[in-house]
Amino acid sequence: MFKGQKIIVTGGSRGIGRATVEALAKEGAEVAFTYHNNHAAAEEVYQSTNGYKGSVQGFQSNAKSLIETKAAVTQMKKHLNGLDALVINAGIVRDAPLIMMNEEDWDNVISTNLGGTFNYAKSVIFEMMKQKKGRIICITSVSGIKGIPGQTNYAASKAAQIGFVRSLSKETARYNILVNAIAPGFIETDMWHNIDPEKQKEVLKEVPLRRPGTLDEISGTVKFLLSPAASYMTGTVLVMDGGISS
Repeated sequence: MFKGQKIIVTGGSRGIGRATVEALAKEGAEVAFTYHNNHAAAEEVYQSTNGYKGSVQGFQSNAKSLIETKAAVTQMKKHLNGLDALVINAGIVRDAPLIMMNEEDWDNVISTNLGGTFNYAKSVIFEMMKQKKGRIICITSVSGIKGIPGQTNYAASKAAQIGFVRSLSKETARYNILVNAIAPGFIETDMWHNIDPEKQKEVLKEVPLRRPGTLDEISGTVKFLLSPAASYMTGTVLVMDGGISS
């Protein structure tokens, strides 16, 4: 389905980003992904996608810096020889109750998660408008919909991403650029597996489906939003949280 498609995935060396890179490359896409500074994790992506139909190449970049982001996007577009889609996934978590949260953790989360969304979208939007086509998918979070204690910084950044997606989708629809978001709940990433098993049980009591989501379920939804089946969808937030926010 995605043979020859040229796609950028930010934060593609771990978790949802890595699963997305692998899923798209397996389907034949040419994927460029970004990572911050974990070269070993990037190398693991190369190993895991070796022999896939598509191609994979990593590029180091700091999502907080518009200068670095623009430079990385320029390199990636040159490497791919074009661009069909952007998946914005890069983000960080620095949880703490507001009374204990320091300014640095607030600023880092907002500038990485929300600032990074602006930086990457800003870096590709002109090219997509010129070619009159493109798709942008933002990986946000149920935290930005429901609100989770200890995540005022993270929830604020994710709620803002949703507003960003809905507004941008209206700006770009006439250029045939579709902008959508996915809002995962608890997903089986490294972060989930690092949680104490007893704490996991407590957390899952809040989930009507009584289990975490899988990386395949999220990457599968990314593939859907990039497919012809989603060609009449823009400004949409697909919530994948096992029913937490319903």
